[in-house]
Amino acid sequence: MSAGNTIKTVFLLTLLTVLFILVGQAIGGRGGMLTAFVLAMVMNFTSYWFSDKIALQMAGAREVSESEAPELHRLVEELSTYARLPKPRVYLIESDSPNAFATGRDPQHAAVAVTTGILRILSMNELAGVLSHELGHVKNRDTLIATVVAAIAGAITMLVNMAQWALMFGGFGRRDEEDNGAGGLVGGLLMIILAPIAATIIQLAISRAREFEADATGARIAGDPNGLADALEKLDAAVRYRPMLSGNQAMAHLFIVNPFGGGLSGLFSTHPPIEERVARLRRMAMQSHGYGMGY
Repeated sequence: MSAGNTIKTVFLLTLLTVLFILVGQAIGGRGGMLTAFVLAMVMNFTSYWFSDKIALQMAGAREVSESEAPELHRLVEELSTYARLPKPRVYLIESDSPNAFATGRDPQHAAVAVTTGILRILSMNELAGVLSHELGHVKNRDTLIATVVAAIAGAITMLVNMAQWALMFGGFGRRDEEDNGAGGLVGGLLMIILAPIAATIIQLAISRAREFEADATGARIAGDPNGLADALEKLDAAVRYRPMLSGNQAMAHLFIVNPFGGGLSGLFSTHPPIEERVARLRRMAMQSHGYGMGY
């Protein structure tokens, strides 16, 4: 990532952690804030060391051997060699919805995962573009950031859900009411409503710049920006028709296209508009020729 994007990402991650702590305070007062702070530190540490395992487990991915998926392994190995990266581990997600993502704290501990659906609908050239995009994330070292964001955003959602249940059964905000009167309860209610929205906005701000950079890096690795552009158009249409039926919304930004069908647009879209991504790749194809592997 560029220096500007790195500073922006660190700032937004800090903001997301602070939001998590504030949600803890809204639920349990000072004790809840302290607990949330400790949990945030543990989550950041755990995400660093186990980011790949967290993301893969959340996605329901299983590692596949070369004998199980020889063509997929061959393509990943060839693209990794050209990108000057260690070959990542290869995973498969049993889902008709076509998609892919990469994870891992660094290139030496990276993994790429694809759905069974994507293998059925993409040509070899298009699949090379998608895998190169994911290797672009690895090369740009932003796979760790993506998983940390998913973990914290998911935890915020979990805490808010807990607060909603506590509110239903009359247990939420009692300590705040004793300490701060009705204002504590009102503040807690506002936190329940606003925290998930704020977490989503922060998550998206981190995600969008990463996708543009990975598109450009991936196009250079594959040697054919049109392959990735064609794949994005095909995936966008297919996912709208056949979105993932299960999975954590906090993971949406990890995938190459929104796995849940897009739904929302503009401010709340997990990815930049497909049209803009494709237009950038088409311009890149017109300006550059003869680099990369090509399929």
